[in-house]
Amino acid sequence: MPLQSIEPKRLYRQIADQLRALIAKGEFATGARLPAERDLARQLGVSRPSVREALIALEVEGWVEVRTGSGVYVLDRSKRSSPAVEVTEWGPLELIRARRVVEGETAALAAIHGKKRDFDAMRRAVDAMRAQADQSVMPLEGDRAFHVAIVEASGNAVLVETVQGFWDSRYGPLFTRLGGYFENAVSWRHAIAEHEAIVAAIVARNPDAARAAMHAHMDKSHQRYSASWRRAKAA
Repeated sequence: MPLQSIEPKRLYRQIADQLRALIAKGEFATGARLPAERDLARQLGVSRPSVREALIALEVEGWVEVRTGSGVYVLDRSKRSSPAVEVTEWGPLELIRARRVVEGETAALAAIHGKKRDFDAMRRAVDAMRAQADQSVMPLEGDRAFHVAIVEASGNAVLVETVQGFWDSRYGPLFTRLGGYFENAVSWRHAIAEHEAIVAAIVARNPDAARAAMHAHMDKSHQRYSASWRRAKAA
């Protein structure tokens, strides 16, 4: 028998596979509510963020429905044919943690090497975010421009492509679906204020403060996406 290639699976996909198999075998009937995130995390020996990523993957694939303020319920799959999440899709919460590591350093480098044109680009990006938010438009374009302006100030092409790849993963179905629950006008106002703190530290040429401000922004972003479903807005 020919050997089959081995594909390492992301943790959230392993969790989703287990839950999907249990649903398919009838362990969780159609209409049943799944155990709470904390209970699933304890039983599986994983973190709650990993469980949340798995549940979002199952929702994207049409296996479950997240009802804010209530729980996660099993759907009838007999008439559903939602495509599976791509194996290359990164988990949103795991991605934020990776961005914290990399972009904390790019912010510090921007404080050391940035030029006036870089600072101006950062300020324009924040202004664009504010203008988009004022028009009730999700300021994704300005947000991307902001983080790209910071990494471009480092002068390192590898870091530029890395950060661009990280950020563009936000357009994937998992991040889009999760953001649909937790991103709103209030959360974006907080994010804009966090961006302003990052710019201030970079312009002051304080690499330690710039790194700390970026870390704080990523930590708060992670907290926003990890909040209780009861605090999520209606989808």
